[in-house]
Amino acid sequence: MLRTIARFRTVLLLLGILLCLTEQLHGVGALFWVGVVLIVGGIVLFFVSSGGADRRPVVVRSPVRGRWVPVNSPADKVPSHGTHELGQTYAIDLVHVPDGTPAWNPLRRWPLAARPATFPAFGQDVLAPADGVVVQASGWQRDHWSRNSLPGFLYLLVEGMVFRQFLSLLTLSGGRFVVGNSVTLDLGDGVYAVFAHLRRGSVRVAKGDRVRAGDVLGEVGNSGNTSEPHLHFHLMDRPRPLAAAGIPFAFRYEAGGRTETGVPGARTPFTSPSPEAPAPAHPRVERPL
Repeated sequence: MLRTIARFRTVLLLLGILLCLTEQLHGVGALFWVGVVLIVGGIVLFFVSSGGADRRPVVVRSPVRGRWVPVNSPADKVPSHGTHELGQTYAIDLVHVPDGTPAWNPLRRWPLAARPATFPAFGQDVLAPADGVVVQASGWQRDHWSRNSLPGFLYLLVEGMVFRQFLSLLTLSGGRFVVGNSVTLDLGDGVYAVFAHLRRGSVRVAKGDRVRAGDVLGEVGNSGNTSEPHLHFHLMDRPRPLAAAGIPFAFRYEAGGRTETGVPGARTPFTSPSPEAPAPAHPRVERPL
């Protein structure tokens, strides 16, 4: 029951805000306190899973090519981003770190901000992890300068996690201003893939398009709530993130001289297999041996 209620955490939060802000109109003091309870309950439910904890990972292809560092990975903690909101329980952030470049660091002293084009990830292709149908695609939001310095990160907390989050709530847009430019694919069997923070103007697909595994959907950008250009990827069980639950995933990758099928983590660089290497065209559920 609690998991079902948790799917409507955002709706409860919005209803609570509405009741509190309209007290002068309805004039019922009790409704104001009902609103307060709904707000508190909605916030608490952000940390309650709305999906089945025992669901097996869905095996797909890697959405990127080359050498990347996994950040906020479900291999390290669940929920990976500290919340179950927007179906991102098992989300992962991927930062491109080519061979020969310095080790990735989440914060740097200087410069305080940099153009997104100065980062290796910016403009990298984002690939369909399986055959599917586009159910949502948007690409008009700007790519902002980086916020990976300490002052920039503090600004990110205010502008991104407060203003963008609140604007998304008010517009019932399912986190549109948090995820930035994005694509959502229907992979079949109730599995939907989300690709967020894409480069402005790079999205190559539109709603209703059919894509094949490995097709280019767009490019990595720095739109939405981001500190630097990277790809945010996750699977969920509904096309609309407001009531979606996260789904665990796995893909094949190479790290430390070994080829694995799972989720990279611990900020350990990994490399995706070459396009010629066999990989599932259709998502499949990983079964225990």
